[in-house]
Amino acid sequence: MTLALIRVKIKITGIVQGVGFRPFVYRLAHQLALSGSVLNNSEGVTIEAQANEDTIEQFKRLLASPPPLARIDSFEAKQIPLVTAAEQFSIIHSQNNADAIVAVSADKCTCDDCLADISNPKSHYFRYPFTNCTNCGPRYTIINNLPYDRFNTSMANFTMCLACEQEYQDPLNRRYHAQPVSCPNCGPQLRFCNSNLSITNSTTEPLVQAVEALKSGGIIAIKGLGGFHLVCDATNHQSVRTLRQRKIRPAKPLAIMVKNSQIAKKLVTGNNTEWQTLASNERPIIVMQKRRNPELEISNMIAPDIDRLGIFLPYTPLHNMLLQLIDCPLVMTSANLSGEPIITEGIDVASKLGHIVDHILDHNRPILNGCDDSVVQVINNRLQILRLARGYAPLSIYNPQYIDKPTLALGAQQKNTLCFAFGHNLFLSPHIGDLVSIEAERYFHDTLTTFSRLYHFKAKELVHDMHPNYFTSQWAAEDDSTTKTEVQHHYAHVLSVLAENKTTEQVLAFTFDGTGLGNDNSLWGGEVLLADAYNYQRIAHLSPFKLIGGEQAIKQPIRLLTSILLEKYSPEEIAALKLPAIERLSENHFNNLCTVWRNTSPKNLTSSIGRLFDVVAVMLNLVDNIQYEGQAGILLETAANRVNSPSDVNITQGRINEGSQGNVAETNCSFKLHLTQDNQWPTIELIEQLVAEINKMPLTSDRTNVIAKAFMDCIANMIGDVAKDFKSTPIVLTGGVFQNRYLSECCERLLIAQGNQIMQPNLVPINDAGIALGQAWFAIHNSVETAVENVGN
Repeated sequence: MTLALIRVKIKITGIVQGVGFRPFVYRLAHQLALSGSVLNNSEGVTIEAQANEDTIEQFKRLLASPPPLARIDSFEAKQIPLVTAAEQFSIIHSQNNADAIVAVSADKCTCDDCLADISNPKSHYFRYPFTNCTNCGPRYTIINNLPYDRFNTSMANFTMCLACEQEYQDPLNRRYHAQPVSCPNCGPQLRFCNSNLSITNSTTEPLVQAVEALKSGGIIAIKGLGGFHLVCDATNHQSVRTLRQRKIRPAKPLAIMVKNSQIAKKLVTGNNTEWQTLASNERPIIVMQKRRNPELEISNMIAPDIDRLGIFLPYTPLHNMLLQLIDCPLVMTSANLSGEPIITEGIDVASKLGHIVDHILDHNRPILNGCDDSVVQVINNRLQILRLARGYAPLSIYNPQYIDKPTLALGAQQKNTLCFAFGHNLFLSPHIGDLVSIEAERYFHDTLTTFSRLYHFKAKELVHDMHPNYFTSQWAAEDDSTTKTEVQHHYAHVLSVLAENKTTEQVLAFTFDGTGLGNDNSLWGGEVLLADAYNYQRIAHLSPFKLIGGEQAIKQPIRLLTSILLEKYSPEEIAALKLPAIERLSENHFNNLCTVWRNTSPKNLTSSIGRLFDVVAVMLNLVDNIQYEGQAGILLETAANRVNSPSDVNITQGRINEGSQGNVAETNCSFKLHLTQDNQWPTIELIEQLVAEINKMPLTSDRTNVIAKAFMDCIANMIGDVAKDFKSTPIVLTGGVFQNRYLSECCERLLIAQGNQIMQPNLVPINDAGIALGQAWFAIHNSVETAVENVGN
């Protein structure tokens, strides 16, 4: 029996443009002898297919397994009238509709096929540093508008040669409609310049000149996918020292790029998840454990005093060719001034960083949308995003519930990102950074403009943080045309995890970070919230203490220690404690701190666990002045790891074993902290226990390590004690403090051991970069104008 013909129209949304989806559909259609067409438009991909019913059903099943870089969010098929005239299945030129909902793909690393082309002398892509295909290469960083076609990218002014155009027009070729496709005859070119952008007088290839400069100890700015890197030889101690001196970056770790995983294994150790992440299409910087006895020597100034190393693999043809030629690890750190976004144009490198770099390796393919490198780590075999950027961003989250009101969430002051919520999508922008400079604010506006242009987006609701002095809050206040919603900082942290899990259910959240304005106008950061998508209740927190000198206390944690001690002791009693951190102060300095503390407003209080980490680090002589964000936590984690790894921690009866001896018999110690009747963890009680332990005997490095471990075990036990009464409620651990791998792994093991369920984030950072998504999640589930604590719930 002959089955009747039918014709269907299929609409597919998601990441379906610039990832080889149309040629994939074309090949399937020809294999199945379908007639019809496929086209890109601003909504995604639309297919018309005609065949008998069984063949159409087979076609739809095969469509569910798209190319590796594609992602299907929605799939809608409906029957339409037959076309009676004979037709071949064809690819139709893209259409531009008013309402764009297609997800822009993130940039991806060079695929193996293109690497083979670069290495093949018979290929016309041989040794061409901009080789790509539909399975790899730039996307977000070169797009100007949707749909994703060449004329809407930074390749618009490069006319393809005949050889490239033949591949570009062939649906059976992997370069079919690969928008950046080009070769040495028709595409972008490298140029090697002096630090003032003047071309060097040399007949040597630009890349070879760059290699020679690096080998001779030079520092070079190299243009990548989303911006420039500052690059030097990681094995040359003097080059690394010079880079730190010129950039005025004395301690913050530097990332290195290595040729392949085999070289990485000579420097770091890891599990299967870490090695897979290192070599993934996203090619992030992954923070891994240093080898104690590395098989390859690099400068000890790259990541001083810590046991982790940020490492990543080449992700462009240029990087691959560079590492093949120089054959040594390279420092690759973002080219920017401190606190500013990554630089995307050579002229800005020359004007801002000309005093840092010796040379510039530039090229003439414009970067339309700057995008820094993503930074990740693996915790309990689970990926944790520290910086959401190249490879992962823009991050699109499909929302089954239709969002009626286009909503723009403005994010946090630090690690800012933007979230655009409309239709069935929430789009989280790449990392923008700390909004503390004119350049960062400009980057904020550029990112807003880019997404507004791509998606024809105009917000009807703005969501921002409660802090009135944040740039985002002030920016929102200047807009009179939209509804405003403000969401408390730590609640937004929790909401971001709910959003990624697409739930509105109630959770018990531990939201620990450095700062965020609370409803009582103090600075929170050690909070336990019982929360859902509609409201929250603050059920416990760290007892607050004064910030002596405000912002200065964040950089000088001795001020915080003094403040906590003054809550209970007189200046004379503090001096009698014989605490080394206090004894390092001059008498005049100490007296001045006491005076400032007495004059500090009671409103200038913090309940921050992040600040508590700073206090413990200064007590253990690990740090004096904080030189980069999170330094105290990283140093404490390094110290704790020297005792034992979190996987070695024994958990009994829902607690980490008290008094773990680690490697040193005489250093048995533990700390305990329980909630008071007013549901506060008394900070001074913990500090007193630390003081007593420090004063038992000289503070050797072994004792420092065990005390650091005991401190973080205590934090984990505090969490476990509260969570044990919420076995049926999912637990959320969020905020920058939980980027501490030692602490997070301990907490997760303890919670699982005592029967708690943990709701995990996936690709959304738990630091302030996730705040925008949380803000948007609140707005699309609520119509009120302020998200405040529901104290009556």
